Amino acid sequence: MADKKKDIKQQNIIQLVLGLSIIVLLNVIGYYVFTRFDLTSEKRYTLSKPTKDILRNLDDVVYFEVYLDGDFPAGFKRLKRETKEMLDQFRAYSDNIQYEFINPSASSDPQERRDVYQRLTERGLNPTELQVQDKEGSSQQIIFPGAIVTYKAKEIPVELLLSQMGVPSEEVLNNSIQNLEFNLVNAVKKLTVGFRPKIAFIEGNGELSRLQTADIGNALSEYYSVDRVKIDGRLSSLTERSVTDSTTVNIRNKYDAIIIAKPDSAFSEKDKFIIDQYIMRGGKVLWCIDPVFASMDSLNKSATVGIINDINLEDQLFNYGIRLNTNLVMDLNALPIPVTTGEVGGAPQIDFFPWYYFPILTPYIDHPIVKNLNAVRTEFISSIDTIDVKGVKKTILLESSQYSRTVNTPVLISLDVLDKNPDERLYNQPNIPVAALLEGKFPSLYFNRIPPEIRDNKDIGFLPHSRETKMIVIADGDIIKNQFRNSGGRSIPYPLGYDRYTELTFGNKELILNAMNYLVDESGLISIRSRELKLRLLDKTKISENRFFWQLINLFIPIFIILTIGGWFNIIRMKTYTDFSSGNNFININGRVKRLTFFLQRFILNLFLTICGYLIYTYYYFAEPGLLLFLLSSILVIIVISMIILIIILNIRRLHDINSSGWFVLLLLVPIINVLFDLLILFIPGSKGQNKYGPDPRIKKFKKIK
Repeated sequence: MADKKKDIKQQNIIQLVLGLSIIVLLNVIGYYVFTRFDLTSEKRYTLSKPTKDILRNLDDVVYFEVYLDGDFPAGFKRLKRETKEMLDQFRAYSDNIQYEFINPSASSDPQERRDVYQRLTERGLNPTELQVQDKEGSSQQIIFPGAIVTYKAKEIPVELLLSQMGVPSEEVLNNSIQNLEFNLVNAVKKLTVGFRPKIAFIEGNGELSRLQTADIGNALSEYYSVDRVKIDGRLSSLTERSVTDSTTVNIRNKYDAIIIAKPDSAFSEKDKFIIDQYIMRGGKVLWCIDPVFASMDSLNKSATVGIINDINLEDQLFNYGIRLNTNLVMDLNALPIPVTTGEVGGAPQIDFFPWYYFPILTPYIDHPIVKNLNAVRTEFISSIDTIDVKGVKKTILLESSQYSRTVNTPVLISLDVLDKNPDERLYNQPNIPVAALLEGKFPSLYFNRIPPEIRDNKDIGFLPHSRETKMIVIADGDIIKNQFRNSGGRSIPYPLGYDRYTELTFGNKELILNAMNYLVDESGLISIRSRELKLRLLDKTKISENRFFWQLINLFIPIFIILTIGGWFNIIRMKTYTDFSSGNNFININGRVKRLTFFLQRFILNLFLTICGYLIYTYYYFAEPGLLLFLLSSILVIIVISMIILIIILNIRRLHDINSSGWFVLLLLVPIINVLFDLLILFIPGSKGQNKYGPDPRIKKFKKIK
């Protein structure tokens, strides 16, 4: 016997040592071999390869000051939690990622809080006002849902909460979480980038001036080296040449991408040829073209005329796969403009009316350039058509709303359209395309159109087909144009997308930045914006209609489950340890039960019976008829019948304990008598010792049943 105990003790020690050794070994392996397992369907917790590459190449600390600490509503707490989880994922790939969550409203001193708010605003974060409910009522709370990212001596602000007009708050929050990885790692890239690709704004054909593109120029300079170039018929304007030997001339593009922003005069064939060959060598182009010339400045006595804007680019774009239509898109989802409607006290009275020639485009297309983008402001935009060109893939990026139409040139543009409500029947052309992405290998416009002396000239290096490249065409030049104000004799540009009349900020800047990043950035970082995290919201309509039903489910089902599990374990325990030959178990009509056990088991059975009865009543009067209701009701009825049978058995065994016949249980069917009967069998003590119905249940006789 002693040897057997000794062997058991040795086995236990061996198992303990072996278990500890396995745990230590797994920790050592985990320290040297890093891996993560993401079991979510949308790979919510998996960083993209470009993000990992940027994080692994960090040579110094990147510090995030996240201003999402404090007592926030549930939605902002979720944004805080997701931001922290994202930064923790960053830290898993780089020890140079550090962060801190800060509450900008932590101070109890109002003046100190205002100073903190002022400093954060000066550093580039935008405040958001929340209506918060507390014990004293509702109050305004200012938060800064953003972060300041610092690297070495540089810092930039990052907005973590998107601004999306006309989008429900739950979707805005979910879209913000979808963009977390891109926004955070994009900030890291801005701060740590060494080599900057070169891009250029084309000049010389009445394009937008430096002032009119000042804001987007500054924004692009955070990623690229931005230049302005006038082609003027010079081959060297967009390309550069080097001679390696007497027979070979190497020609390469000077710029990774060019922007042609709202030209108003015709391009010469020579300039078009230079642009064409730039594209053939893999150059990217963002075309912001007005097919129709129309201007609010030219509105005279409430009317002007929209005419064709002949800039001699139609054939070139058609050759690449896009036709610019000489029409204007009118949309009921339009930007309001101020109109003087009268005078009050000698001062002009100004009201805002939707100007249908200024469509507001809300992107719904699942593409990284426009996904989760705020509404885009346009002015006198035209429609486009895609042309079938072999080897060129077309993707529509922007469309009008469901209630839109086109009007062909020449078109009379009059403020009189604001005097009456629009006829919605006329706005019957939904989803008119106005911007497109083209990718692939493009044919040259001048293939088989130039003489041999030009085609074979080594200095020109004519190419009939392009390398794999991309371009984006937008049928509106004003989409890239910022407004500006005059102050002290100086012109100060507004942010691109900001409308000074409505004081709303649209998504124009983000659109252009995303477009250029998609065209130029070879790292694929922009592809992160195509990530989709599914928003699994409750159906508010069903919740409202069946509110009481689901409250009962949430209240009683957990109790029912707990009692069921407890009862099941009790059955297993009794089956294991009770001597069934004595008939001493609650599902056996024979045998006896003492008062305390009777009381506890009867209480549990009555509770089950009450819950089931209440659920049956609720389903019958409040739930919608159907197969589900029938199945639930049938299950509950079976449970109720089972509970009644168990109550009868329990009462019979209690009668046996007081040495009475089980047939007295029929007294439960007699009104009033049944109440007295219950009280009597509860309080009358049982027979001492064994009686004719079995042994005394108060005397413990348990043994292990093998």
